[in-house]
Amino acid sequence: MPFPPPRSAAKNVRFDANLNAYLRHLKDERRLSPHTLKAYARDLNDFSAFCLREDLALEALDSYVIRRYVAECHRKGLSPRSLARRLSAVRQFLGFLVRVGELAANPAIHVQAPKPSRRLPATLDADQVAKLLALEGDDELTVRDRAMLELLYSSGLRLAELVSLDLVDLDVRDRSVRVTGKGNKTRVLPVGRHALTALDAWLRQRTQMASVDEQALFVSQRGTRLAARTVQLRLKHWARRQAAGVNIHPHLLRHSFATHMLESSRDLRAVQELLGHASISTTQVYTHLDFQHLAQIYDQSHPRARRRDE
Repeated sequence: MPFPPPRSAAKNVRFDANLNAYLRHLKDERRLSPHTLKAYARDLNDFSAFCLREDLALEALDSYVIRRYVAECHRKGLSPRSLARRLSAVRQFLGFLVRVGELAANPAIHVQAPKPSRRLPATLDADQVAKLLALEGDDELTVRDRAMLELLYSSGLRLAELVSLDLVDLDVRDRSVRVTGKGNKTRVLPVGRHALTALDAWLRQRTQMASVDEQALFVSQRGTRLAARTVQLRLKHWARRQAAGVNIHPHLLRHSFATHMLESSRDLRAVQELLGHASISTTQVYTHLDFQHLAQIYDQSHPRARRRDE
């Protein structure tokens, strides 16, 4: 994890010590994923560099300083989404300093970033998913990959959740999988029929690949826990083989799972629970996707939906 470099000015030693303490808090107590941890460190290192250039100590931070920092980031060309993420990281860091008694108040609490336009996630339709998952072959890698992809789509897993699964997390009899998600929160998810069939085939072949003491559900050819990057590469491999025609990544299967579940059930709360979203506002983006789908059907089907000359 890229901690900030030490500073020469004595008054900034306290700043850096607190920043390092916060990053350790994110790693050891909040148990954030390595990817998320790197993003926090990158954003906060940029804020640290700004404070160093401005020769600012902790007690000098106020809302005016935070707004100057946001303005500087804007001048550098950061998008509204990136600005919002960076300001959120600073706000949470300063909030941590309030909790540990290093600051009396959080100067970033009322500073607002420009609102980003809401970008709807891409999805696959049911036919595209079926085409992607129709992997042919019975060699070890194909059997493993089929089980991985089926489980990703069946249960709407994040990539980090998939690669962290252990054998004990899968309950074939109960048709469920126990997942540890963001914030170290655990949820139990149902596993569909096709995924169970694929997982059963993989479990029968897994012993030929896995090291004796390896507990991971999915393993590499070296016999150790599969890396997230390997899953991404294998998915791209199959997307090319299956002629999917779109840029496929693991989160696309999660988006597709959420959209298809919402289209069928209309139960936003249930989809929120399945996805492990802390806030339902995060899940609501899929209602926009569902509306787009319905609007498209309306345009194609209703006799008065479009002009005759179209």
